[in-house]
This record gives sequence, structure tokens and C-alpha cells, in this order.
Amino acid sequence: MKGISIKSSTLDLIKKYDFRAAKKFGQNFLTDETVLKTIIDCSEISKDDCVLEIGPGMGVLTQILCEKAGRVLAVEIDRKLIPILRVLLFGYENIEIINEDILKLDLKKLLEEKFGSSAVKIVANLPYYITTPIIMKLLEERISLRSITIMVQKEVGERICAAPGSKDYGTLTVAVQYRCIPRKILIVSPESFIPQPEVESMIVRLDFRNKPPVCVEDEKLYFRVVKASFGQRRKTLLNALTAGNLGKTKEELKSVLIRNGIDEKRRGETLSLEEFARIANDISCL
Repeated sequence: MKGISIKSSTLDLIKKYDFRAAKKFGQNFLTDETVLKTIIDCSEISKDDCVLEIGPGMGVLTQILCEKAGRVLAVEIDRKLIPILRVLLFGYENIEIINEDILKLDLKKLLEEKFGSSAVKIVANLPYYITTPIIMKLLEERISLRSITIMVQKEVGERICAAPGSKDYGTLTVAVQYRCIPRKILIVSPESFIPQPEVESMIVRLDFRNKPPVCVEDEKLYFRVVKASFGQRRKTLLNALTAGNLGKTKEELKSVLIRNGIDEKRRGETLSLEEFARIANDISCL
């Protein structure tokens, strides 16, 4: 793409292939060279890396990943983009393109088949309408990941990096911070995309921890407690836990909170990861 801007080349491709962005796929194609460079620099891709790209779109980021990485696997849900990607990426021998819905794939099996035991880096400009389900899938599937560098809606980026007590703190925050150390990298304006989204975006990098920051006896129970605590934000912590189908009576849950020095009238969004762990570990002993 030397000698021509990314925006111009993207517009040319759209015209050449008579491509129309599908609202159902939340397609917004990145056309800002500076933002693209930021993603690449932040992801720290080298020839030793195996990379999974989710939603390659017009292949702008994909081409650079092919030049930087050892191997690249690109998963694209829109079959109309596949022939465009195959033409653009012709000549790169380290790329494989798959026409699939990332949410329906067995990622652990797929990545083991393609990359063996190598830890994988994920780089993606995620569709905003399914950002949270994709992130949760990546966290829950126990795949061998080194880092995730993603473009998300700014609101989601704020939630990922939020602190206890803030309005953005929620289930997604706790899930991400239990597994990863998140970093805000850059806020991106709508003008950086074709078509333009209605909101600002944010580049976020997640580095996977060697082990969680808190000791948890039963991870499934831990996240059930977290989800229950945020399930009804207007309720006090005790009432939210009671309504959360944890299999314990209100009196039992009240005793758990008392033993751990946690005020039953607090709200879930004020609890730290460590406090969630204490509650879950206590419940697991009942």
C-alpha cells in the first residue's frame, strides 16, 4: 500500500468489489495510519509470535501482521470479505484465513491444531456489538495466550480498566482483571474508520497474569458470586447475593459477610477482587 493512503485503498476496494458494510456484523474498517501503527507497536509482534486476528475486515492490519509475525490465523465471519482478503494477502505464506463465527469455534482445539503449544497473541478491531462475549470467551476457554491488543468501544475500554466504586466497574472488569493486567493505550475518534461509528473507540492491551491476584478455591463459584453481586445494582450486597441463586439462605450469606467484615448494605460495585474472593471462599466451605 506504499504511495497510497489506507483510506484511499479501502475506498477503492469497496468500490471495486461493490462491498456494502453489514450492520449485523458491526463493520467499521480502520483507515488511520497513525492508529494502525499504534496497534502494531503496542502488540509487540515479532517473528517468534503466533497471532490470531479476529475480524480482519479489509486486511489492512492483517498485511502488517503477516510481515511482522511468524504465523497468522485470521477469523472472519463475513463470507463476502473472504475473496477480498485472499487477493490482498496473496503471496504471504504465513497466513491462514477462516470464514467462521469466532463465538462458535472451539478456540482451544483450533489454536492447538494451528499453533501447537505456542502461546498466542491476539490482535483485533472487535465488532462493538459482540465485544463483551468475545472477551469473555477468550478469558473462559483456558487457551494459552500471551496478550490481547484490541480496539473496542471507549465505554468498554473504561469498563475493562475501571476501579472499584466507579460507575464503569462491573462483571467484565472483574473477569478481565482476574486474568489480566489491562492498559489503556489510545482513544480513537470516529473519523478513523469507514463507515464512521457513532462513538469513540479505545485501544486496550491485556497482558495475561502468571496467576490470579487473589486466591480462589472454586473459580466457578467465584464468578457466580461476582455475577450475583452485579446482577441487580440497586440492591444491597446481601439482597443481591440472596437473589443470585447461590444455594444459600439469606441468613447464611449474612453470616458470610459478617465473618469477612463486609457491610451487607454495600453495593457490588464497591467490592475489590480480594473481597469477592473472601466471600466465595467462605461460601464454598458452607
